[in-house]
Amino acid sequence: MLHCVITTIQRPTDSVRALAARLAGDRGHLVIAGDTKGPDQFDLADVDRFSNDQLTFLSIEAQLSSGFKLAERLPTKHYSRKNIGYLHAIRAGASCIYETDDDNRPLDSWRPRTEYIDNATVLQVAEPDNQPNWVNVYRHFTGENIWPRGLPLDRIHDQIVDCSDWAPPTNDARSPWAPIQQGLADGSPDVDAIWRLVLDREFTFQQATSVLLTPGQWCPFNTQSTWWWPVVYPLLYIPSFCSFRMCDIWKSFVAQRCLWQLGTGVVFHAPEVWQQRNVHNLMRDFNDEVPGYQQNDRIAKILRGVDLVPGADRVADNLLACYEALVADGIFPADELDLVRVWIGDLERLGTV
Repeated sequence: MLHCVITTIQRPTDSVRALAARLAGDRGHLVIAGDTKGPDQFDLADVDRFSNDQLTFLSIEAQLSSGFKLAERLPTKHYSRKNIGYLHAIRAGASCIYETDDDNRPLDSWRPRTEYIDNATVLQVAEPDNQPNWVNVYRHFTGENIWPRGLPLDRIHDQIVDCSDWAPPTNDARSPWAPIQQGLADGSPDVDAIWRLVLDREFTFQQATSVLLTPGQWCPFNTQSTWWWPVVYPLLYIPSFCSFRMCDIWKSFVAQRCLWQLGTGVVFHAPEVWQQRNVHNLMRDFNDEVPGYQQNDRIAKILRGVDLVPGADRVADNLLACYEALVADGIFPADELDLVRVWIGDLERLGTV
């Protein structure tokens, strides 16, 4: 069954109610990971046809009694508490995990997705010698000047062109395999603080074919409307020892690097949610993003140089190798590597790796 995972410190928002309405009946289960700040319960009884059996609210107390060793080690008041939501969904037998935030309302186009997609466009950019191959996927969905949070600032003006000389793994129907898929957000899309400080406005992307990145291509993705299938569940891990505005972006870089060893890349879809963004202090966001402005390109170079092993049975090993390299190069402290090992240990006890 589809499991949707959110972390929140708020009572049910209109966006969460709208998601629950889409899951009503037998379409899926909603897992809410709480924190020390926020409600001690979560009530969606007012959502038509959404059953209490479809909701799991994980308070801090419930997380600590879950049996997951990671629950005892993660910091509180931190987005990484979402990791316990992932583990709960995996233990419950999730056939797909959809992660989002409490301010993302599903559009009419939102629907449960499948691991193999109908079709996709492959993009290419002109690339300087021996540099990471960054692709601003937003350019495929608009001609306007906008870029995803985490894209190096010296790459925001790069142009893209279609390319058709690469084919991903497929099933018997020749459908491209895409075990990680990201839907864009209209309204208040995921951009960096510089875009918001200089160009901020309500934004709507154009409808366009989905984009499938090739191994070797990088584009930041986030945790706002993202689909994951079991082979890549180890890559769901959100790091704790980095800035709040970079934890999901750096997670996405590690995930993309590990996807290459499966012979594929991340897929980006036209918008499927409308973000009614919670109030942010933009200068605080900017300060939180400074480590990314300074190091995202360096992280891509470090990860590109890590020696990983192909195969679906080596995903967790590759995750660990990526974090070992990032710790060795000073991106993360050694404490992060300890948490990664605990995460993998919990997955091993669940029989996932």
